[in-house]
Amino acid sequence: MTLFLTVLLLGAVALGGRYWVNRQRTAGLLASALSVEQRALVETQVPLVLKLPPELRGKLEGKINLFLNQVEFVGCNGLEVSEEMRVSIAAQACLLVVNSDAWYEHLNTVLIYPDAFKSMQTRHSGYVVVEREIVRTGESWLRGPVILSWAHSQQGAINATDGHNVVFHEFAHQIDDLSGRTDGVPNLGKNQTFSGWERVFVAAYKRHVRHVQARRRTVIDPYGAEGYEEFFAVSVEVFFERAAALKHAEPEVYEQLSQLFQLDPSSW
Repeated sequence: MTLFLTVLLLGAVALGGRYWVNRQRTAGLLASALSVEQRALVETQVPLVLKLPPELRGKLEGKINLFLNQVEFVGCNGLEVSEEMRVSIAAQACLLVVNSDAWYEHLNTVLIYPDAFKSMQTRHSGYVVVEREIVRTGESWLRGPVILSWAHSQQGAINATDGHNVVFHEFAHQIDDLSGRTDGVPNLGKNQTFSGWERVFVAAYKRHVRHVQARRRTVIDPYGAEGYEEFFAVSVEVFFERAAALKHAEPEVYEQLSQLFQLDPSSW
């Protein structure tokens, strides 16, 4: 019995030590700054960061360092991953969580293709399963990985005012996934309620679907009519890149996203 208790105690001490070391490493990374070269890459490749309030710049750099330490970037179809690619994608992903407690805790891998890539889509209709090959610029899987086209990731970041950003889109799905489901309802902020989120997003989604069906121009990309999870993801794209337009068109959606991310990009 004594030996058993001793083994348990040693195991607990080892686990506690590992937890402490990991926690210290994480804290160190969050407190660290980017190198001069990395900072230059971020400002060139992701110009939106130049609008970020000064008090958030250091937090963003720390989270970029944590992301780069945690995530492996893998090139596909012969692509050689560069520091430019790693830093650009990390900066965009971390912009979404720069001022919140959310983190991509289950994500370990980002796959990067040179351009758009082919993917199999499976649809179920009763007992009938239909598979078809489609061309994508990005994909997000529950618990990872995230798959991205570098050409579209780079262009989406450099053009920071068009409301289209594939990295924001796929990492919005990752944030959505943290709740355990990809359904357009992420883990909400401290002052948010499910009933409030549901009321706003269900009404906005239904309006959006009607506008898309009537072929009216919408601030939120028409792809958002595919489902609540896509509506959330494209709303996030617009929230960061066309904040004033979203605030004017869908003020309650903007307010919910502002509370979720603890950010007000319309004031940047």
